[in-house]
Amino acid sequence: MADCSSPILPSSLDPVGEQWDDLRRIGHEMLDEMFDNLMTLREQRVWQPLPDTIRESFRNIDVPREGQDVHAFAKAFREDVLPYSVGNRHPGFMGWVHGGGTPVGMLAEMLAGGLNANLGGRDHAPVEVERMVLRWAAALMGMPDTASGILVTGSSMANFIAVIVASRAVEGGLALRNSGVGQRPLVGYAATSAHGCVSRAFDLAGLGSEALRLVPVDEDFRMDTAAFQEMVAVDRKAGCEPFLVVGTAGTVDVGAIDPLDEIGAIARAERLWFHVDGAFGALARLSERFEASLAAIGQADSLAFDFHKWAQVPYDAGCILVRDAQKHAAAFAQNLNYLSREDRGLAAGAPWFCDFGPDLSRGFRALKVWATLSVYGTQRLGHMVERCCDVAQYLAARVERETALELMAPVTLDIVCFRMVVPGMADEDADVFNGEIVKDVQESGLAAPSTTRINGRLVIRAAIVNHRTQEEDVDRLVDTVLACAERRRSGGA
Repeated sequence: MADCSSPILPSSLDPVGEQWDDLRRIGHEMLDEMFDNLMTLREQRVWQPLPDTIRESFRNIDVPREGQDVHAFAKAFREDVLPYSVGNRHPGFMGWVHGGGTPVGMLAEMLAGGLNANLGGRDHAPVEVERMVLRWAAALMGMPDTASGILVTGSSMANFIAVIVASRAVEGGLALRNSGVGQRPLVGYAATSAHGCVSRAFDLAGLGSEALRLVPVDEDFRMDTAAFQEMVAVDRKAGCEPFLVVGTAGTVDVGAIDPLDEIGAIARAERLWFHVDGAFGALARLSERFEASLAAIGQADSLAFDFHKWAQVPYDAGCILVRDAQKHAAAFAQNLNYLSREDRGLAAGAPWFCDFGPDLSRGFRALKVWATLSVYGTQRLGHMVERCCDVAQYLAARVERETALELMAPVTLDIVCFRMVVPGMADEDADVFNGEIVKDVQESGLAAPSTTRINGRLVIRAAIVNHRTQEEDVDRLVDTVLACAERRRSGGA
C-alpha cells in the first residue's frame, strides 16, 4: 500500500545550517541589484506597460502548496516586477505627488522588516522612536511639544482621523462613540480644491459626504474666506452644527495654499476645529523661503501630512498631529481586558499608539522617518524642497516661451499645469487631444506627467516632487510633449 501520509515539515521557517549562508548570499545579491538599479535610474525608462504575458501569469498562478527556492523568487521579482513599477523613483516622473525614496530609506525598511515590531503598543524601543519622530514633526510644524500624533498609511487616513477627533471634540461629542452621529447635524467646510479624501473621510465617519460644504475658491485657487463665513452663518440659521474647517497647504490640482491665517481666525471666532491638510505642502516649512506663508499651520488643531512625499521617505509614511492630546485619545482609546496597561513589564508604557487611531497592528514606519531625517538633516531637505520649486518655475518659464503651450494656473510651489494650444479645435476635442498626448508621453518612457481639470479644461499636470528631478528632465518633458503633439497633428500617432 502506498504511503499517503504528509511529509514531516520543520515547524520553524528559519534556514538550517548552511542554508543561512546561501540565504545571506542571495540577500547580498538582491541588495546589490537594488543599489545598481537606483544608480542607473536615468538610463531606464520612466514607466513601461506591463506585458500581457506577465499580467496573465500573475492572474493564473495558483496558491503555492510547496515552497520554492528563494532564488526563484528573486528572479521573478527582478524580471517581472522591477522593470514595471510605477516609476516614481525616476527623475522623469512628474505625474502625481509621489516622493522618489532614498537608498537610506530602503535600508531602514530592510531593518524594520527584520525587526518585525508591532507598534500598536507595549513598552519597547520602536515606540520611543515613533514618539521622538512625532516630537520632531510637531517642532517642524510649529505645534507645541505637548501635541500628540501617530504615523499612518498616508494623508487619507490622517484626514479621516482628524475628522473623527474633531467630531468627538464638540460639546457632548464623546457620546457619538456609542450613539452614533445620526442625531447631530454636524457640518464641515473645505474649499472646492480640497483633496477627495476629505469628502471620503466625512463619508466613512458616518457624517455623509454632503455634510462637507465645499467653499468656492478665488482666482488663485485659494479658499474664498468671505464665502466660507457666509456659509457658516447660513448653516447655523438652518439648524446645522458647524464643527470643522479644513484648510489646504498645497492643493492637489495646482499646489495653492489656502489663506490659513484667515481660516484659522474665522475658526476660532466661530468655535470650529481648524484642521490643515498639508499632505505635501506642509513640508515646505522645511525651507526658509516658504516658512512664513505656512506659519499658520502651527495654529491648527490638527494637521495631516506625508513624509513619503517631499521628505522622500519610502511608502508608506503619513502623519497626523493633534494639538490637544487628551481630545485625540478620547476619540479612540479603549479599555479591554486583553490590552491591559501595567506599571512595569512589557505591558507598560501607556498611552499606546492604538489609543490614537483605528489600528492595533502597526508597522515600524518611524524607523525610515528617523533614518531619513537624521542622515540627511532638515537643512538639506529644505534645500531639496527649494530646488523642486525652482525646477517648477523653470518649467513654467519654458512653457510660457513656447507659443504652442499655455500655462493654466499660477505656480505657487511645485505643480505646473499647462496644455497644448490647438487653434480652431473645439474645447472638447482639444481636451481629448491633450489627454492623448499625456498617454503618448507616458508610453514613450521619457517622462510621466498626468492630467487634471482647471476651470473645466483638461490640462497637463507636472508635479516636481522627486529630489532627482532637474531642469534637463523638465526640458525633456516639454520636448516630448511637443514631439508627440506634432506626430498626432501629422497623423503619425
